[in-house]
Amino acid sequence: MFLDPLLSAPWVIQLHAFGAIAAFFLGALQFAAPKGMLPHRMIGGVWIVLMATIAISSIFIRPALFPGLPFWKWFSPIHIFTILTIYGVAQGVFQLAKGGSDLKYHARPFSGIFIGGLIVAGAFAFLPGRIMHQVAFGG
Repeated sequence: MFLDPLLSAPWVIQLHAFGAIAAFFLGALQFAAPKGMLPHRMIGGVWIVLMATIAISSIFIRPALFPGLPFWKWFSPIHIFTILTIYGVAQGVFQLAKGGSDLKYHARPFSGIFIGGLIVAGAFAFLPGRIMHQVAFGG
């Protein structure tokens, strides 16, 4: 593993990548750990903040790589995951806030953004030419 490409990347990319790594491991822990207990709620709160941070930071990655890029060129097809993640976080938090019998439904959007936002979108990060590809396979 070669961390130099990530450590020399703009800060927003570092925030995005390290946040995604932390969210991946915390999310996996959430799937394995007992539900409803205090650790689940605390880790879940941290995970929600991490996912929101990852989604928001993803908006600013292309401008960080290409300063002066016009706003309409900030986005690429991978940014659909940004929209889906923000929507999923909002839906999950809404289900948590409703509480009661609806509390069990918070797992659906959170599981969806774990799979879509961290696993699928994360896999795209390892495509050739991307920073995480250089981290994992050298450059």
